[in-house]
Amino acid sequence: MIRTATLLALGALLAGCASLSSPPAPAGKTLLLLGETHDNAEGHRLRLAELEARVAAGWQPAIAMEQFDREHQAALTQAQADCGDNARCVIDAARGSARWQWEFYEPVIALAQRHRLPLLAANLSRAEASRVVKESFAAALSPELQARYALDALPPGLFAGQIAAVREGHCNQLPENLLPGMARAQIARDVVMAEVMIAAGRDAVLLAGNGHVRDDLGAPYWLRKLGQESESIAYAESAAPAGQYGRSVVITPAERQDPCRF
Repeated sequence: MIRTATLLALGALLAGCASLSSPPAPAGKTLLLLGETHDNAEGHRLRLAELEARVAAGWQPAIAMEQFDREHQAALTQAQADCGDNARCVIDAARGSARWQWEFYEPVIALAQRHRLPLLAANLSRAEASRVVKESFAAALSPELQARYALDALPPGLFAGQIAAVREGHCNQLPENLLPGMARAQIARDVVMAEVMIAAGRDAVLLAGNGHVRDDLGAPYWLRKLGQESESIAYAESAAPAGQYGRSVVITPAERQDPCRF
């Protein structure tokens, strides 16, 4: 079982990730971002195999997950200390939302428990994201965090790219006036994910949707903003354009209803 004191100390560190004093990454730190198509079982299987192989070879990263909201980090840390090898116990104790298909993530959590790897909550809550959509970054991100990533001066290309991604991701059916706020929330999530990885103070891997791990728009962009290089791998149902990811693994499309049918 993971030492409670060690994990609680990590939780306290991460709780301060919105402060100005985010620790610099150690020299040689490895930051890996593994994407996902949320409902594709093949992609989850291949991603798990990639992570398992690296851990078996001796890699000991912190595992940051989009599936846990940052406000529940303390509960997640305590759950790792209390739940032993019971992945479902960790999910329940850390208030994992029912909107996620947790059967895809239980093996990752079990891997973390077996190898004593800390789990990091890497997402904004829906409530925080909604406030960012309606208001501004200040609705969820501290002034220090906004300043560190220069969010008051977003590159026009990045913001336009996020708007285009939101538009496409919602089947080109959203009113145009909603798109800037939703793009802003996506950026806020990416910034938080980058910040959590850096605040880990060690090698780290992020598990998140393919959009969040894009080199040109997602968390890797914000890692570079702070001088941190990373590796990104997408698990996508079609080939990605050059420059979006370090590597793209094409997976068989999952059987599902057409998401654009309304």
